Amino acid sequence: MNKRYLVALDQGTTSSRAVIFTAEGRMLGAAAQEFKQYYPNPGWVEHDPGDILATQIESLRTVVRQTGIHPSEIAAIGITNQRETTVLWDRKTGKWLHNAIVWQCRRTASYVEKLVQQGYSETIREKTGLVPDAYFSGTKLQWLLDALDARQRAEKGELCFGTIDSFLAWNMVKGHPHVTDATNAARTMLFNIHTQQWDDELLKMMDIPRALLPEVVDSSYVIGMLDDDILGVPIPVAAMAGDQHAALFGQACFEKGMAKNTYGTGCFMLMNAGEEFKLSENGLLTTVAWRLNGKPTYALEGSVFMGGATIQWLRDEMKFVEKASQSEALATSVADTDGVYLVPAFTGLGAPHWSMYARGTLFGMTRGTGRAQIVRAGLESIAYQSNDLYQAMARDLGSAPGVLRVDGGATANDFLMQFQADISNTSIQRPAVLETTALGVALLAGLAVGVYSDLKETASGWHVEKKFVPSMDDSERRQRLHGWKRAVDAVLYWARDDME
Repeated sequence: MNKRYLVALDQGTTSSRAVIFTAEGRMLGAAAQEFKQYYPNPGWVEHDPGDILATQIESLRTVVRQTGIHPSEIAAIGITNQRETTVLWDRKTGKWLHNAIVWQCRRTASYVEKLVQQGYSETIREKTGLVPDAYFSGTKLQWLLDALDARQRAEKGELCFGTIDSFLAWNMVKGHPHVTDATNAARTMLFNIHTQQWDDELLKMMDIPRALLPEVVDSSYVIGMLDDDILGVPIPVAAMAGDQHAALFGQACFEKGMAKNTYGTGCFMLMNAGEEFKLSENGLLTTVAWRLNGKPTYALEGSVFMGGATIQWLRDEMKFVEKASQSEALATSVADTDGVYLVPAFTGLGAPHWSMYARGTLFGMTRGTGRAQIVRAGLESIAYQSNDLYQAMARDLGSAPGVLRVDGGATANDFLMQFQADISNTSIQRPAVLETTALGVALLAGLAVGVYSDLKETASGWHVEKKFVPSMDDSERRQRLHGWKRAVDAVLYWARDDME
């Protein structure tokens, strides 16, 4: 049989998915299974690694069964994953020692504060491109070693650390390879993205034994064959990449300055920063976009905490709409917001502001303000926040990219996409295939096994479904952005009670 299909294992925060694509990039089918979230203490988030593994295998078997393809027709499988989530397991038995510590978990905030107080912030930033934060894997692993009194076992080489890509590879690939790719390694706060190696100074800083770390491989690389027990035949597992990096690849952002924004619960914007490392001067992270043939391509990254979650808040807490899909019709039922701004800083503001003291606030309401204006202001706030990232990237790059490729659930909202084009003064391109994360890692897998000969060939299946071009005049844009800036400036320190 012809090897004509590529499979993506898309392991996310709330569900495990498997997606099958044709070699031309057309989605053939998808299956997903949700799993339980654990919140043992306020601000703590955990997953059962067994749930992750079981749901990922079952979703793979389900999509193969539903599409009716034969497993021997699959050319390669790629793994993309929720980043930063941390697992520790026994190298001999494969049994995990504790639930996975999820990227959202804030339990290690005190560890991060200690690193900052010890003066390590600039070292971490210069070596990793990251800012010290509980978000990243390093202090999560540090906490696990402390809480389980497992450092001595780790030093002896008895334990394995991994992000979810690494954990799945160990459990699903013959021979239990202990590997991760450069994009996931770059999110640990332990990996030097200049040298592309685990960094001794960073390891010492967090008292983490090198013996438990995985080998770091390219994002497109055959790490081994799928265990026969899963689908009955061996299939090359040939790619690994963090979800946002895979989406950048799936959007064919292969040239420096090309950018994508994923509109999910939050928004993640990544821009191809080329092959030379450069720290952001405008509040963004520098990370590895992907690594091919041992050579990294870098990316600038910024995140919006409240993207689609803002629409959920308008629906669930404010009861302004019954369904998220109704927000567009309600927003367009009025000509504008009548000067109303919503700053949805419910959990602070991320890049480029980095204010944990900011709080959500409505500005500019009058007696005539109704739910339509507030819903419209909520949708506009997603575009304003994304524009803050876009402009920060433009300043780092030296010029605006001119095009922003988009994906994620909220891109179905044409009003939001048009407002994004208007307020950012850029063309917005929505692709025909919105499953860009899954597509990206499938393409990386295809590249590793020779389905594609080069990057240009992987991009051949990328097509625009709809383009949104700016139509707002400059004076109106400046006026609206001035109002947004005033609103953001007013909330940056709202939760600080020590200011005069």
